Amino acid sequence: MVEFALIVPILLALLFGIISYGYMLSYRQAITQAATEGARAAALAPQGADLATRARSAVNRSLEPYGVTCTTAGNLSRNGTTVGTCTIPSATAACANATSKPCVTVRITHNYRDKPLIPSFPGLGITLPSTVTFASVIEAN
Repeated sequence: MVEFALIVPILLALLFGIISYGYMLSYRQAITQAATEGARAAALAPQGADLATRARSAVNRSLEPYGVTCTTAGNLSRNGTTVGTCTIPSATAACANATSKPCVTVRITHNYRDKPLIPSFPGLGITLPSTVTFASVIEAN
């Protein structure tokens, strides 16, 4: 019984650490997908369409399973609390590597250590990254 009592906290910390880190990695993949989908939606928008609205809708569809949304003010929000930023352009800009071509860049940043999606086991929060961020650049038509 004493040995069990000594080992259980270590096993629980390991178990919750795996769950917390795995969920964060899943969310990181969702942010990658959301930024890519948002940039693609804006890049493929027909002439005269509202790029920001199209991109924001695509981003929000991708992040919906996590309860995270990109607001029109450029905030990443979860349950009414700002957890990061989302930068969505209202127009195309020159590409960095080919200034004669138009590009769309969507950047999503979540302050993950301060605002994690699931509660962290006490003391394990330090193992999580401080921010989860991704930027996607797609050449527009």
